[in-house]
Parts: sequence; structure tokens; C-alpha cells
Amino acid sequence: MLNPKLNIIISGGGTGGHIFPAVAIAQALMKRNAENNILFVGANGRMEMEKVPAAGFRIKGLNIAGFQRRWAFSNVLLPFKIIASLWKARAIVREFKPNVAIGVGGYASGPLLFAATSMGIPALIQEQNSFAGVTNRILAKRAKRICVAYDGMDKYFPKDRILLTGNPVRSDLKELQSKRDEALSYFGLRSDRPVLLVIGGSLGARTINAAITSGIDFIRENQVQLVWQTGKGGFGDATSRVKGLEAEGIKAYEFISRMDLAYAIADVVVSRAGASSVSELALAGKAAILVPSPNVAEDHQTKNAMALVAKQAALLIKDSAASLQLITAALQLIKDNTQQTALRAQIARLALPDAAEQIAEEVYRLAAKK
Repeated sequence: MLNPKLNIIISGGGTGGHIFPAVAIAQALMKRNAENNILFVGANGRMEMEKVPAAGFRIKGLNIAGFQRRWAFSNVLLPFKIIASLWKARAIVREFKPNVAIGVGGYASGPLLFAATSMGIPALIQEQNSFAGVTNRILAKRAKRICVAYDGMDKYFPKDRILLTGNPVRSDLKELQSKRDEALSYFGLRSDRPVLLVIGGSLGARTINAAITSGIDFIRENQVQLVWQTGKGGFGDATSRVKGLEAEGIKAYEFISRMDLAYAIADVVVSRAGASSVSELALAGKAAILVPSPNVAEDHQTKNAMALVAKQAALLIKDSAASLQLITAALQLIKDNTQQTALRAQIARLALPDAAEQIAEEVYRLAAKK
């Protein structure tokens, strides 16, 4: 049976952990019907305003921001921004006439889903983490379906609306083996030396960057090639540090747009332990060293990492120990093919490759009920 054409709004963003699952959902919906009309709504000035159009989708921005826990003048303006965003969100919904509204967390999903549900549009929430975000917890009572990646989420959400789907990941992360030659050419690397991939999240990670900066000479001396996503804040220092080493396989990037090729070429990955990162590592089947960020709610990245460590599917180094231990651990794992193979096998067992398709199916069910 042909899937009917739908108008679908997807809202949220702020970090890659929100944006890339949203894009994966959109891609799954387009596979069901290439004529589906999808509109993203994000927060002006946040990375979704750049990354979503780069993925081929339209986006509109709201002038919305989060509450700063320390004193900031922006907090005084926040109520006015929320009211203005609600009015604009209502106007977007009224004009676009969506069949379903999807929220993936982040600043923009609050006003948009509140406006949509108040106008009778069914809403679906996708929560990536084991600790539910504030926006999604607030919106849960208004949502018809809540798609989650972890068991036990009924402590945050109504149990009868929860569906365990896993986290949507970029579809281009499947079948990476066939992309190795393309990846070597793309990054300008040699095929006879191992590759360490370092990704501190879409916005970078100061601790990881500092450890890599101080350990580049050891990486080079061990004839290991490096593909390093620094994030915007760390790119300047990294560029200065690797200057002159590019020919020796030491590559630094502010942001890697072709993550499929980065994973395809990587022997070992150093990463934060955000939910989307963990899901991508599982789908890619990569030997990983996780360095959980300590600057997240309820220390949920450590919980994500420990879930993998308990199943011998990844290694963990605390953020506070990264400066002393990370380079040594990475080089040891690079040299230990037996441990790499074991880690790859265990993490691959945790992959849920059909999350985006399951969520797309739920979107169609909601549209049919409406």
C-alpha cells in the first residue's frame, strides 16, 4: 500500500545529538513517500540552522534560548523570547498545516510542540538519553507517543505512551566496509597505517582536545594516523599544533561532514558518550574509548558509557583522567588487534539499526488516527 503524502514538522536541535537523529527520521519519512513535505524548526543562531539545510531540508528559526543557571542578562529577556517564539510557532503551524509534529529535544521543540498540540496536531517526542531532558519532560503530557532509547523511561514519561525504538542514526553509517578506499582518498591517508578517530561531539570537547594536543608527538612517533574533530572552540589551537604534520597523517577539522567516511577509516575511536554517539558507534561496530562529559544533567554520559563497559563493548576513561591516560590507552588499543576485535563484536550486538524506520511508522499511525 502506498504511503500517503504528509506534512511533517520536526523541531529541536542545539547539538549534533539532537540534529542528526532528527535528520535520520526525516530521511526515513522521505523513503516512505518522496513527496512528503518536511519542515524543520530550530533556534536561530544554533547549529541546526546550518546543518539541516546541508542535509537537504528546509528550516525556520525561532528566537529562543535556554535559561542560564548563573546570572545573565539574557535570563531577563527569556520570558519575552518565549512569548514571541510561541506566537511565531503558532503562525508556522497555521501556515504549514502539519499532519504530525515531532520534537527531538532542544530549545525550539518547546514552543513548537506546545503550539502544535494546542491546535490539535498530534505530537511525537524522541528522547535520546537515559536521563530525559527538561523540554521533553514538560511536553510528555501533550505527546501521543514518546520514542526512547533506554529501558526504564517510565520514571519520566507516561508508560502507556512509551515505545522503545533506539536512537535514529545517519543511514550512511551502514555498510562502511565498502567505503574504505573512498575514505582514504577523502582524508588523504595511507592504507598501511592505523587510524585514530577523535570526536569530542559536534561542539568539541576541551579535555579531549587538550589531551590530543599534548600527545600528538606520541601519536606520530607510533606511526598512527589521526583524524581529529576539534569543534569550533578548539580548532585554532589544533591547527597551530598540527601545522607541518599534515603530510604525516595528522588531520584536524573543526567539523567533519562526512562522518560515514571517518568511521569507515577508523581503527579506534575516542568519543564523548552522548546517546547519539553511542548509537553511531554501535551501528558502525567500532572499538571505542569513551570519555563521558561531566557537564551534563545527572551525569547521564557516564551512565551511557557504563552500560557499554558492563557488556565489554567499550573502554571508559574519566574526563578528569584524560590528560594522563587517554593517549596511552588509545595507543595500546591501536596495537592490540585482539581487543579491538572483541570490542567491535560486543558493541555491534547493541546496535538498533531500524530506529528511524520505527519512528516513521509511528508518525504514520498518528497521522492515520487524526
